[in-house]
Amino acid sequence: MSRPTADDDLARTAHEAVVEVLRSTPVADELAARFGAAGHRLYLVGGSVRDAVLGRGGNDLDFTTDARPPQVQKLLSGWADAVWDTGIAFGTVGATRHGVTVEITTFRADSYDGVTRNPEVTFGDTVEGDLLRRDFTVNAMAFELVERVFVDPTGGARALADGVLDTPATPHESFSDDPLRMLRAARFVSQLGFTPAPRVVEAMSSMADQLDRITPERVQVELSKLLCGAHPRAGVELVVETGLADRVLPELPAMKLEIDEHHQHKDVYSHSLVVLEQAIDLEDEERSPDLVLRLAALLHDIGKPDTRRFEAGGGVSFHHHEVVGAKMVRKRLRALRYSKEIVEDVARLVYLHLRFHGYGNGEWTDSAVRRYVTDAEHLLTRLHKLVRADCTTRNRRKASALQRTYDELEARIDRLAAEEDLKRVRPDLDGNEIMRLLGVPPGPQVGRAWTFLKELRLDRGPLDHDEAVAELLAWAREQGVAPPGA
Repeated sequence: MSRPTADDDLARTAHEAVVEVLRSTPVADELAARFGAAGHRLYLVGGSVRDAVLGRGGNDLDFTTDARPPQVQKLLSGWADAVWDTGIAFGTVGATRHGVTVEITTFRADSYDGVTRNPEVTFGDTVEGDLLRRDFTVNAMAFELVERVFVDPTGGARALADGVLDTPATPHESFSDDPLRMLRAARFVSQLGFTPAPRVVEAMSSMADQLDRITPERVQVELSKLLCGAHPRAGVELVVETGLADRVLPELPAMKLEIDEHHQHKDVYSHSLVVLEQAIDLEDEERSPDLVLRLAALLHDIGKPDTRRFEAGGGVSFHHHEVVGAKMVRKRLRALRYSKEIVEDVARLVYLHLRFHGYGNGEWTDSAVRRYVTDAEHLLTRLHKLVRADCTTRNRRKASALQRTYDELEARIDRLAAEEDLKRVRPDLDGNEIMRLLGVPPGPQVGRAWTFLKELRLDRGPLDHDEAVAELLAWAREQGVAPPGA
């Protein structure tokens, strides 16, 4: 009789972990009973098994089965609270039951055309065959629910224990089938803290150009998940080192500026990775992960390569890199099909991230502080975090001085906010009163007057009514607008 091996122990531990998770999810047993009574097998599979082994629960469960989609629909009918078939072309039927979402996919044995990432869907007959076509070994484990059998043909439990990301087939085969799996590898490095197998890294490097087959929308989803992971720096470094970033976010590796002995400055790429980590440390727990803040932190210096100038005496300047960077951010994030709100929020943070450095030792007037707040608008809290994260100097005295100065600026903002509602800065006269005083109908003239009064409010703070009226009438005379009785 052979003695148990280390892998046997791992399989037993994984088996027990899945059983423990299933104890709190009666939906799985209910489904298994229905499928078993109909003569079909049902397996918990993929990420659901992986997360169970890692001790992570969830309300979304993935299953695979030998039953074909029409049979799955029939078995779910009368049991599920709701059923949908949006993925039925790929063999997937979704349902909810008591707040738990399930997706059941028929065994697959697909083939790919090597041009797109869309497979020619072919249904398989065995769970082993289905698992072998999956992206990574840690996602290629299954648990048969009737007989309670743990299925792991590709060593996924061992890979989980070792923290290694590898593919069931060769990486070249896997990535040829679906190039998006290369970005997904970087995403799992970020989310799970795993190390990619050397052969995975080699394949990613040699096949980076295959990402051109993937739509921008799918790339964006993976990049966002990568940045929102627990270890985004590791994921970003993998994307850059393998050349994937050259295909999807070329501005990132472009920040690796050459530094010679005569013109010293920080390595912009390395600095940006540190800023990303420091920004994450400042995130609010209820708002974590904050995709907008993380994108802004990673890309805040994106304009430096295009604005670098060598100065006499060995200095280096990056004048207006925040202006150039904001434009570059808009262009790249739009190309990646990010929402308009995310594009504008990240671009504005990039544009504003240097503004604080004009504060000096507190020389800003109250007017300048008001403008800082109103220009940041709803992004003020994120801007505070980005500016603080942007301090990466190793000089402790300098770093401490910068933080104290920003503390003082925030305190001034709070004091002014207590006196004035800075988040809702409005002119001291509204549009109706402007029209009445100037005797003009609604139109551009009213808008220009409103803007003048708002700028005046920012410069001088709140005005009393009579003073605001006098300023408006004086402005109108200068503009050639004759108020009634003038």
